Amino acid sequence: MKRILYLFFFLPLAAAAQQTLTVSVSNPSASVRSDEPVVINLAPYGDVRSACVTIDGQEIPCQLDDLNQDETFDELCFLADLRGKEKKQYSVTLYQEGEPRTYPARVYAEMVLGNSKDKSLKKNQQNNYIESITARGDAAYTYNIQHHHGVDFESELNGIRIYFDERQTLDLYGKFKKQLELKETQFYTDQDQKAKGYGDDVLWVGQTFGLGAFRGWNGNEPTQVSPVKSRTQRIISYGPLRTIVEVVDKGWLAPKGNLSPLTIPEQSSPTRSLSHLSPLNMTLRYSQYAGHRDTDVDVFFNRPVADYQFSTGIINVKNSVEFSDKKGLRACWGTDWPSSDTIAFKRETVGLGICIPMRYIRSEEPANKDNYAFVVGTADDHLQYKVIYCSDNESFGYHSAKEWFEFLKEWKKEVEKPIQVKY
Repeated sequence: MKRILYLFFFLPLAAAAQQTLTVSVSNPSASVRSDEPVVINLAPYGDVRSACVTIDGQEIPCQLDDLNQDETFDELCFLADLRGKEKKQYSVTLYQEGEPRTYPARVYAEMVLGNSKDKSLKKNQQNNYIESITARGDAAYTYNIQHHHGVDFESELNGIRIYFDERQTLDLYGKFKKQLELKETQFYTDQDQKAKGYGDDVLWVGQTFGLGAFRGWNGNEPTQVSPVKSRTQRIISYGPLRTIVEVVDKGWLAPKGNLSPLTIPEQSSPTRSLSHLSPLNMTLRYSQYAGHRDTDVDVFFNRPVADYQFSTGIINVKNSVEFSDKKGLRACWGTDWPSSDTIAFKRETVGLGICIPMRYIRSEEPANKDNYAFVVGTADDHLQYKVIYCSDNESFGYHSAKEWFEFLKEWKKEVEKPIQVKY
């Protein structure tokens, strides 16, 4: 790090065509760690336009991301594979000119509108691709604006869509094989694709959390993200190593968390008291890394929200078995129909999980017919957690509650003991 600062001190940034960093990555645990994200903040390095990452002289894939969409890359990401207690050194070269290098995609993200003009297109061949959409808060029915009801994304192991309505629920796609599929199926797998081993929708979510939807809390129960001034979904990054999508809710009148449902003003009321409600702007960022079945959730607010309480959790899948370590890890294993169409769909068995740092947890709520819920909050303007799931259809995954819960215990150990990065 001192060598890098020394170069910046003596060389004008505009004159530096390239800069090289030595990045040390170490595994603090005895377990093998695969596809571990290494993320470098590019703010100190000027206007980076291209990058190359090598180890032992061999180039590996990397990715540049513009998080705030100002046409300047903010972060560089690459993935590390480490044996237990292993330490590796990577060489990262940053260029002030050129274009990002291209590598095979290991993640995918999509937003698409239906194409009513071309009648020859099948349900899973829609091609009005978009990367951002905003609906006013008084829009009548945003659920059907997008073809598959909201942005979707995937790694080789998972597939998720986020409903574009006040629920903002994460709905799940189960796979048989490790591969990218959503470009071909668009969450509407046809019979030919099913015969070839493609996956499909595996979860009915209704009004529940699904897999870790973020909601309000009125003191008694979760509340949906409504009313809002506007609601936006957008794709920040398409990959190849991670995809980042965001849901932005502006002017959300979220309850403070100490009110009963009867004291919350109705959305349709022409006069709304703001004595208990104050508008928030909230951004939900979902980051999906290649090789991962877990998804990172970051929640950002436009101001500190210490006086608010919120909620998240997982759906209580019908007849599910629950697990909780009472320290932020909660899971279930259960079987239910994913749709009211019992001809085209079969009953699906899934394992769900959520892991929340204890500093955000205000209470772990008793299970009810809908959810395994947490009440959460933060002293500042940001909180984060992880969600994860598996499908019993997988040829590579877990097939019993015991297997799933044991895996999650080990997964949490890795979450709490991340790889160490120095540069």
